[in-house]
Amino acid sequence: MGAGLPLFRRFAGLAERLPRHPLLSGPTPVLPCALPGVADLWVKHDERSTPRYGGNKPRKLEFLIGDALARRSRRLVTSGGLGTNHGLATALLARDAGLATTLLLVDQPVTDAVRHQLLLLHAAGARLRYGGGVLGAAREGALELARATLAGERPRVVPTGGSSACGNLGFVSAGLELAEQVRAGALPEPRRVFVPIGTGGTLAGLAVGLKLAGLATRVVGVLVTDILPPSQRRLARLAGATVRLLRRHAPEAPALRIGPGDFDRVTDQLGEGYGAPTPAGREAVAAAAEVGLALENTYTGKALAGLRDAARRGILDGPTLFWNTYNAVDVAAALAPLPEPTALPAPFQRFFDGGR
Repeated sequence: MGAGLPLFRRFAGLAERLPRHPLLSGPTPVLPCALPGVADLWVKHDERSTPRYGGNKPRKLEFLIGDALARRSRRLVTSGGLGTNHGLATALLARDAGLATTLLLVDQPVTDAVRHQLLLLHAAGARLRYGGGVLGAAREGALELARATLAGERPRVVPTGGSSACGNLGFVSAGLELAEQVRAGALPEPRRVFVPIGTGGTLAGLAVGLKLAGLATRVVGVLVTDILPPSQRRLARLAGATVRLLRRHAPEAPALRIGPGDFDRVTDQLGEGYGAPTPAGREAVAAAAEVGLALENTYTGKALAGLRDAARRGILDGPTLFWNTYNAVDVAAALAPLPEPTALPAPFQRFFDGGR
């Protein structure tokens, strides 16, 4: 499939015009998966997309960090739940690039996994700010941007989940990567590809990339959040903004039109809300483990539950791809020893004392 990023191979000269901080070393594997009850299933193994942190986040952060460095920023400011994976990936990968990170955190169900994640976030060097809800996080963000600006850090805001026109370009390239693997015979062209919907950037960028590559594959997003959940119209707007940014840097790119009808959105796997496990999600995680696929309960377990339900209802009528967006790199080992909870900023310490 050649060297370099598929997006840059598609548009000559784009690498010189579009800032990128390289993180991925090449395409992630795609392999068949013998999951009981699902015929002709394939998995895109993004769980080890980079040695430092796996999953879908590095694909977006290549462009977001590249943009920040090009603007001479010294600090990224982003947001997420208390157990944010996006925040951890940002803190780790930005620190490697010489950038500091501030995380604006909002409430989610507090589990042992969330407590562990808070320790990882602190160990990764992130500055933690507690917002409680979305409005509180916005207030904390305004204060943090003011402080960082006064300190000469040229702060850059990274939207939650890295879902922006800039970040989504990582999944435009991912769609082209998949098309190259199809044409190389690594897998048949999928009829559908399933991913979780959090902030929606992965789904929006992938839809653009698949259409740009000429594949007829349908993108199916399984909703996993009730915190500003993106509608199909919002997903279409994200995709449209991504196309416009691409054409700004590569005018030869086609003016693709992505509408709400280009997305399939599954909304019945959310359960009680973001971060709250569901019985179907737990069953999917256990079933995946039986075939050697490690998932978790917040994103990928619910996405696979949606795929398994579609199989039970006879909706899957051809090759199906599950895009594994989970990080399988042992971040804790790299950051050990982890801090004590008392090292965290005061607003977070109560979560280790039974506080919700």
